[in-house]
Amino acid sequence: MIDKLLMDGKVAAWSYRRGWHGNLGITRHTLALDPAQRLPAPLVIAFASDLHAGPTTHPALFDALARQLEAARPDVVLLGGDYVSLGARHIGQLGGLFARAAELAPLGAYAVIGNHDIWHGREPIEAALQDAGVHLLVNRNLALPAPFDMVSICGVDDPWTGAPSPRAAFAGARPVRIYLMHSPDGLCNLAETFNVGFAGHTHGGQIAFANGTPVRRPRGPLSRNHCYGKYEFANGPLIVSRGIGCSALPLRINADPELVLCTLQ
Repeated sequence: MIDKLLMDGKVAAWSYRRGWHGNLGITRHTLALDPAQRLPAPLVIAFASDLHAGPTTHPALFDALARQLEAARPDVVLLGGDYVSLGARHIGQLGGLFARAAELAPLGAYAVIGNHDIWHGREPIEAALQDAGVHLLVNRNLALPAPFDMVSICGVDDPWTGAPSPRAAFAGARPVRIYLMHSPDGLCNLAETFNVGFAGHTHGGQIAFANGTPVRRPRGPLSRNHCYGKYEFANGPLIVSRGIGCSALPLRINADPELVLCTLQ
């Protein structure tokens, strides 16, 4: 029904041409590690979330994201879930982007799964990520290749529609821990600490007032009040991204899409 209302993407194309998907930009963060956790060199992490391939997001936005990744040349690419809207079949739009991300990042690309992916059938989405060379982290962690093998990427399943196990996600992790989750609610019931966490899901509200306050806040105990930006928790600092694509409506107002670049040094 919603597919028909959106005319199989024609409404999204019209919105994109008029600039109503927002302007895709780069948001940069720099975090200093404790001297005891010194890295051999600064580690540049790219984080992209909430692509929402399907009738709500025009595919040109994915091409723009690929160009930004190519220009940034990060060491690591992290993908934060919600790759599709309104059907797992739309994952085909992202195969080239996934493969390019895996090729570009010398230390690898890593992904978690979001609620939309689970609602529409996670198996083909997980397969597309893995076929492209992206490491899927569902309640597990992987150490980066040397000389950054003191760093682990710890990924958790979606906190509400999946079967999250933060304990399993951190089991055996190396001293420097990067926590990858779809939603800020991935911090609920978390005992472990991390050096930096990344989440999406909120879209920054997707439609917000001029000061960035969402017109309608996302659901979730932490998502509701942690919609966008960098937050300090007892477990560690969390960066929440507005993401890339559009959900429900092919429209962004005062909540531009973004690629996050975070440097650990």
